[in-house]
Amino acid sequence: MKALYITSGETFSGKSALCVGLGLRFRKDGLKIGYMKPVVVNCEVREGMPFDEDVAFARRIFEMSEPFDVLCPVALTPAKLDQQLRGPEINYEPKLLDAYAKLAENRDLLVLEGGRSLREGYVAGLPPKTVVDLLGARVLMVVKYDENLMIDRILTGQNYFKESLIGAVINEVPRPQLEHVQEAVVPFLTRHGVKVLGVLRKEPLLAAPTVRELAEGLNAELLCGHECFDELVETFLVGAMSADSALSYFRRKPNKAVITGGDRPDIQLAALETSTRCLILTGNLYPAPHVINRADELCVPVLLTRLDTLGTIQVIEGYFDRSRFQQPQKVERFSALLDEYFDFAALYDILGLR
Repeated sequence: MKALYITSGETFSGKSALCVGLGLRFRKDGLKIGYMKPVVVNCEVREGMPFDEDVAFARRIFEMSEPFDVLCPVALTPAKLDQQLRGPEINYEPKLLDAYAKLAENRDLLVLEGGRSLREGYVAGLPPKTVVDLLGARVLMVVKYDENLMIDRILTGQNYFKESLIGAVINEVPRPQLEHVQEAVVPFLTRHGVKVLGVLRKEPLLAAPTVRELAEGLNAELLCGHECFDELVETFLVGAMSADSALSYFRRKPNKAVITGGDRPDIQLAALETSTRCLILTGNLYPAPHVINRADELCVPVLLTRLDTLGTIQVIEGYFDRSRFQQPQKVERFSALLDEYFDFAALYDILGLR
């Protein structure tokens, strides 16, 4: 049985996406696979029990029957974290090893999802390097494209994991930078002993938040379009122009959110005639009834926020590139990227898999 530990040097690098994408390909290739997130610090609590969205999603995707405390054996809720700090400290190593043994039974490969950074887990006595050594795992590091720091992050991972690191994936590379990454960055890392197994281009769909996420961030009221609350929003436009130019302006971008005042029915109706995922009305100004009726007919959610336009933009910008991965469209698109740009043959050879 093999174990592949997926890690990154920072949050929102694509770690969860890579775990799911690789796991689905492994299953497609006939391997019996499982998933584990060994350590989570400051774990969320839902209905009195530890909860992690990544674990719940992976459990569903991979159709695993094991309970949460096996898939995520070391889950430090705020209460458990406080207990660890005040003492006596708990030795979590036996629990981790027991869960790993249960998951390894009758499986060819376990995909292990690392924490939010290379620093998570020390408080439980289980930092990433310790987890990898205990479980005999091989390490694959994913980094988000950054012209200044991505190489240093990969080499930091190499220095930290030593021979356990088998390669790296560079994620979300802008199209204009793909040639530079392939012709300069990859050869540099190769010379320094790091095999790059994939260079994945940036895809707007994968960075897109849902209408629901935007509504939560804005603390907005949903006026209509409940059935399309989980549609993906790939970009946004501000409707502050004249009515005459609005239609041609809104046609420039598909799958968008349109931000405008509640007192601009002309702009709102023009947006609804184009590929619009939701209307965001600022200033807590309710729209005209015929706008709501038209949006409801088209299943376009209308969100009402108390924020002004500038405040709304600032909130929304924070959700792009930091949205959740747990949507079928994203899983399908990321899996297609892996099929096209990830070197599965090299990975299988390194892991000794057929």
